[in-house]
Amino acid sequence: MALLDQAAAAAVPRAKKAKVAAEEEDANDEEPCRSPAKVSRLTVWCKSLVFHGEGYAVFDDADGRMVFRVDNYASRRSMALMDHAGRVLLTVRRRHCKVLSLLETWEVYKGDVDDDGATCSLDATNGQDEAPRLVMRATKDLGNPSCTVSMLAAVAATPTGGDEPAAACGHGLIYRMSWSRREEWSRVHHSGSINSLVAEVRRKRGGPRKTTLLGKDVLSLTVQPGMDQAVAMAMLMISNSYR
Repeated sequence: MALLDQAAAAAVPRAKKAKVAAEEEDANDEEPCRSPAKVSRLTVWCKSLVFHGEGYAVFDDADGRMVFRVDNYASRRSMALMDHAGRVLLTVRRRHCKVLSLLETWEVYKGDVDDDGATCSLDATNGQDEAPRLVMRATKDLGNPSCTVSMLAAVAATPTGGDEPAAACGHGLIYRMSWSRREEWSRVHHSGSINSLVAEVRRKRGGPRKTTLLGKDVLSLTVQPGMDQAVAMAMLMISNSYR
């Protein structure tokens, strides 16, 4: 009996550890709002990892691991923001501008959305294409170094033609995005907040004293606690798209 009691007592911690590990694995499997609990500093290399491609490679300064990647093969209207494993998190799309207009509208969808507006992934429940879920919209004036970014509730078209709101990360938030080409920075502020700066992009500095500016294609992205890293990166892609 004593041996059985000891075995049972030893099994309890193992069971707790297994439960915790399972919960962590389930949490990692969910599509996250990548909102850090502390300030995150990322290095953004404005180059694609694919030969002859355009895009970005983003690394965490804390441990050097790749966080995001963007590989744009052909279309200049649409960019896919992926995680390190190549899973598309957000699709950043530029709508066609009117002739002689300085205004351009950007839309950000959750998941992989092609140029025709269809989601490339399948809904596991019915085996059909999922409706694209719009999560962010920005109207950019090419003559103005700032714009307003609206985080929207994801809206899916119903078979009856109506609109059915769905849950979305950052529902109802308004951000102000500004940038300076001359001073080479971009900032994102949360409208209506006292400490409103939520993300900032600057040229990366290196060297022993962190005083040497690196190449123009190496940026430093600072993300404040509570701000979604993927959303901050999508905003960087929009503000950096003046070429």
